[in-house]
Amino acid sequence: MAAKPTVSNPVHRKFSVKKIIIWTILSILFVTQVYPLLWLLLYSLKTNQEILDGQFFALPNLIQWSNFKDAYVSGNYLKYLFNSILVTGFTMLFTIFFSTMAAYAIARFRFRLSGVVMLVFMVGIMIPIQSTLLPLMIIFKNIDILNTYLALIIPYIAFSIPLSIFILTGFMKGIPHEIEESAIVDGASIFRLFRSVILPITVPPVVTVCILTFISVWNEYIMAATFISSEKYKTLPFGVYSFFSQYSTNYSAIGAYLVLGALPVLVVYFTLSEKITSGMVAGAVKG
Repeated sequence: MAAKPTVSNPVHRKFSVKKIIIWTILSILFVTQVYPLLWLLLYSLKTNQEILDGQFFALPNLIQWSNFKDAYVSGNYLKYLFNSILVTGFTMLFTIFFSTMAAYAIARFRFRLSGVVMLVFMVGIMIPIQSTLLPLMIIFKNIDILNTYLALIIPYIAFSIPLSIFILTGFMKGIPHEIEESAIVDGASIFRLFRSVILPITVPPVVTVCILTFISVWNEYIMAATFISSEKYKTLPFGVYSFFSQYSTNYSAIGAYLVLGALPVLVVYFTLSEKITSGMVAGAVKG
């Protein structure tokens, strides 16, 4: 009995080609994202001479752990770290406080100008930071808050709220109205309804907003350099300038300091990366 000829499955072949293309694109994206981190890590473990030789991916002849000690001591790491944590923490707290209430009002209250209010907040996403530096400088000087934590916290909150409202509004629009109606029948006020019913449901997008705010504020430099000149209030990005002098530059310590500065962001991001994805997807689907 003759064997049946084998026939290739075009669907399977098409699926395989599609999978190869997807994995190729993902691999390229992965390499482009990991490349700066790998380069920075090798940079931080070399001597100045090895760095100036220009061999970017060459391994150090002898690992220079002393670079991290220099970065920690000479870069005022703890002092600037405290300032960064303080500014970022208050920014996240007030961003969540204001954006959750605004998003709830836009998404759940029925009033004519809800679309206009949402549009006003969305315009904030399109305003570049650079265009606000001069007017903010004048305003902060007039109210005497330059060289204070408020000079950073206030604009950080203002620029974080529009994106936060966008994410939270999309999620809250998908919450069934029956949940609120049941709570109202039981005698819950608006504030009790918001605090006890809505907020627990919106934990995934709230966590997403927290992480995105943290990442955007942690390494922000333009506003910090414009509004802060006192050593007392400087944040982590300023520590890099501790290693520049008139006649020399400690490139090794700069690399180590950048690694120390990026470490908290990487830890927070990779620890809570699933929360970011679930929050963004939930907001997109329900919105």
